[in-house]
Amino acid sequence: MNGRDFRDALHAGKFLYGMMLVSRSPKFAETIQTLGFDYIFIDTEHICVDRTTLSWMCQTFKAMNIAPIVRIPSPDPYEASMALDAGAEGIIAPYIETPEQVKTLVGAVKYKPLKGIKLENILNGIETPSPELKAYLENANRSKSLIVNIESIPAMENLDEIVKIDGLDGILIGPHDLSTSLGIPEQYTHPKYDAAVREILSKGRQAGIGSGIHVHYAGELSQEINWCRETGANFVVHHSDILSFTLAMKRDMAALRAGIEGTAEGNGETILNI
Repeated sequence: MNGRDFRDALHAGKFLYGMMLVSRSPKFAETIQTLGFDYIFIDTEHICVDRTTLSWMCQTFKAMNIAPIVRIPSPDPYEASMALDAGAEGIIAPYIETPEQVKTLVGAVKYKPLKGIKLENILNGIETPSPELKAYLENANRSKSLIVNIESIPAMENLDEIVKIDGLDGILIGPHDLSTSLGIPEQYTHPKYDAAVREILSKGRQAGIGSGIHVHYAGELSQEINWCRETGANFVVHHSDILSFTLAMKRDMAALRAGIEGTAEGNGETILNI
């Protein structure tokens, strides 16, 4: 899936499937190509990656027709611009809480390479771009998506205004930060958390933009499935390579110890806060 198809699917409510990739090994790209993903989520907020490596990853997945979606380290328009220069087809901005933050990021993603006072004036309705400039910017950025992380109570309080910002293509829940902001850290089955997730996902889809949650903990698939089916959430970010590896190895090592030594170990919930 290319960037334009990804962006169109977010708004159309079509389901998009992918995962977070932590490994920087080129071998993983070959393996991921066999999984049928629409996109790959590359995180630079919590995972260390330099600009050269990021660019190689983006260009590789683009060549495989898997849209590279990059979460930038902070909600900074210059960070967004750098990721787009690297080849990202979409930007995920972390910890967004105000419409003003979204508007600034729209400027970076949808009006690139325009910057400075002229961009601010256009975003604020003070100045209208010439027909030539408007056509140029639309053509240059038509395949780029902007998604923002909703992961706090203030973000939820401002969500009705956030989802109205022209140029925003999707919202993505950050489970760990959201649960912490709600005062119930990592309690992903808590009724309060469940209600918050459903409210956020529903508002995103009602606004006609993509809506999703990054499920990065070991839980029942039924929870993830029900959220999507019951709210219309269509941006499915399921686990990560490192979590899948951890879950599989914990299961196998417990079975090995039980079979070889006659012992058993608990299969406690695995949580990776990324």
